[in-house]
Amino acid sequence: MKHMIFLFLFSLVSLPSLAQNDSIQPKRPLKIRHAEPLYMDLIRDLGARKGEKEWNVGYGIEGHKDYTINHSFVEYEFSPMNRLGLEVEVPFAFYRTVNGSEATDIPRNRIEGLKLAAQYTFLVSEKHQMSMAGGYMHEFRTHSFYSIDHGRGMLKGNTMSPFLIVAKKWGSRINSMVYTGPEWEFTPGEVKRELFYQVNASVHYVLPSGNFVGVEMNDEFTDKVNSLVFRPQMKLILNSRLALGLVTGIPTNFKNNGMSFMTRIIYEPRSKK
Repeated sequence: MKHMIFLFLFSLVSLPSLAQNDSIQPKRPLKIRHAEPLYMDLIRDLGARKGEKEWNVGYGIEGHKDYTINHSFVEYEFSPMNRLGLEVEVPFAFYRTVNGSEATDIPRNRIEGLKLAAQYTFLVSEKHQMSMAGGYMHEFRTHSFYSIDHGRGMLKGNTMSPFLIVAKKWGSRINSMVYTGPEWEFTPGEVKRELFYQVNASVHYVLPSGNFVGVEMNDEFTDKVNSLVFRPQMKLILNSRLALGLVTGIPTNFKNNGMSFMTRIIYEPRSKK
C-alpha cells in the first residue's frame, strides 16, 4: 500500500515536468534573412523552412523600339522540407505598337509558358552571415494565342536554366546577392540551340521595419550581344503577411530597349506548425 501511495505521489510530481518536455518544440534550422531581389526573385528564401509558402502576383510594362509589352504573372512558392524551395509560375505577355499602327510587325499575345523550379540551400553560415544555394528552372514555352488558334499546337520549346546563388549580409543593414547561371533555349525544328548567360547582382539597404531600398543589375549576354539593365527598387511591408514591391528598369542601351516598370504583390500565408 505504501508503495502504491509513493508511486501515485511520484507521478503527480513528474507529470508537470513531462508535459513541459513534451511541449518543447524541435529546434528550427538556422536561417539568415537576406533581402530578396524583386525582379529576379528567388524560388524561396535562402535557408527556407518546411511549411513556408508564398504567393506572388505581378504586373509590368516594358518599352521597346516599335512596341511595348505588358507583362503579368502568378507564381506560387513552397517548401516541402527544410532548405528546399519549389516554385510554379505562369507568365503572360500582351503586345501593342507604339504608334497604334496594325501594319507594324510585333510579337503576338501569349501565355509565355509554364515555369517549374527547385532551389536547395546547401550552406548557411552564421559566422560569415552568408548563404549559398543551387537550383534549376525549366520553362515550357508556348505559342501565341493566334498560332494555337491556327493549329500550331501549344508547346513551342523548352528553356533550361541551372543557377547558383551567393548572398551575404554586411552588418545588420547591407545585403548583397549574386544569382548566376547559363540558359539554353531548345526549339523543335531548329538545329541551333540558343545559349545565354546571366549575371544578376543586387545590393539592398534594409530598414528595421523590413522595408528596403536597393538596386538590381541584370546582365544577360551571348557571344555576340550583351544586355545590361539597372533596376532601382523598393519593398514596402504592409503587414506581417503582405508586402508590395516596386521596380524600375533602366537599360544601358536605348537603341532597341526602353524604360520599364514592374510591381509585385507578395503574400505569405501562415505556416502550419
